[in-house]
Amino acid sequence: MSQTTKPAERGRRTIARHGELRSPHPFAQVAKIIAIMLSVVLVSGVGVAAYAAIDLTQGFVTDAVELEGQDSVPPDIGAIEGGVNLFLAGTDACEEQYAAYFGERCTGADAEGELNDVNMLVHISDSPRRVTVISFPRDLMVPIPACTREDGSEGSAMSKQMLNSAYMYGGLPCVVKTVSQLTGLDIQYAAKITWGGVIEITNAVGGVDVCLASGIKDKYTGIDWPAGMRNIQGIEALQFLRTRHGVGNGGDLGRISNQQQYMSRLARTLVSEEVLSNPATLYKLATTAVDNITPSQTLTNPLTLVQIALAVKNVPFDEIVFIQYPVNGDPEDPNRVVPNKNAAQALWDALATNQPLQLTGEVSQGDGVVVVEPETPAETAAPDPSATAAAPAVELPSSIAGQTAAQNTCSNGNVKG
Repeated sequence: MSQTTKPAERGRRTIARHGELRSPHPFAQVAKIIAIMLSVVLVSGVGVAAYAAIDLTQGFVTDAVELEGQDSVPPDIGAIEGGVNLFLAGTDACEEQYAAYFGERCTGADAEGELNDVNMLVHISDSPRRVTVISFPRDLMVPIPACTREDGSEGSAMSKQMLNSAYMYGGLPCVVKTVSQLTGLDIQYAAKITWGGVIEITNAVGGVDVCLASGIKDKYTGIDWPAGMRNIQGIEALQFLRTRHGVGNGGDLGRISNQQQYMSRLARTLVSEEVLSNPATLYKLATTAVDNITPSQTLTNPLTLVQIALAVKNVPFDEIVFIQYPVNGDPEDPNRVVPNKNAAQALWDALATNQPLQLTGEVSQGDGVVVVEPETPAETAAPDPSATAAAPAVELPSSIAGQTAAQNTCSNGNVKG
């Protein structure tokens, strides 16, 4: 029977869990969408033999998880009506080789726990291909359905619970089931990445250049950086993606838009000459992604990975749209948010029409980034050869914040002047 419960308590809370840090945001984010989907196909595309993709994914199968209650997925993604949906979860597991970076979070009472603190749904439309990446706040209060745990037992459904607790109740399948119920969308593929995976994948591409419109100082993540461009790698990438107090209004929504800046710039890095023309970098990226990602069983077929990558690799930057799932404040708790169902339905309806999306709202609900004019024109991906004529754009409600990969945004840091 469905019941309302408070967010689960797991012993004494540590600083990095739900205290000042409000839980790290590893960002499985782009590391997955592009590291898996794009890099594997690009490896073979630059002359590495096709068997490389198969070889890479052999180790990918071992820990793959079955998505609960899912219909069979066609082997050809072109047979999936209404587009492809891939869910990406970033979790805060304390892995032995990285635990020293996180202090009390990985030595306290919660060290064995794991929450899904980054939640992203990647929608790849039917032809012509467009990509929409929807980020869901970790503090979003939603119903969580009954989920089957790894040991075969079943947890009870809950009518209102924090989204980032779903992993604790039933692993990746439970998170996917929760988001599918929330959105009404079938989710065919899923994957998760941990803190350590973010570090390794960022290192594999030589870091990402991010922009700080003003300096960031955040004692909780250890950042004290001046304004300007900064190449971040390893632990710095994780600090940047985790910071909440250092950008915008200090909330989780501002952090999401800051992460979206990172995603957009990582996308540009991955299609740059430095990456595309370097087989060694591509292969390293592909192997690193495979080694650090836990996929759904549906995502372990190397041909599926190649098909997904081919579907997205020529999408123009202005049709790669990063969106923050629309929310309202929770009337029962000022520190939580609830779905803005009317605005969300407008988004799902727009995706169903497969027309370009026109953003009318702010780039950030939490003032985490600002739009800047590029010094040089942004690179654009090659046009999709399947696109025949420009379709009219669908205006999204102004309550939906977001940006396209063609826009240049910079972190709105808390150190002004």
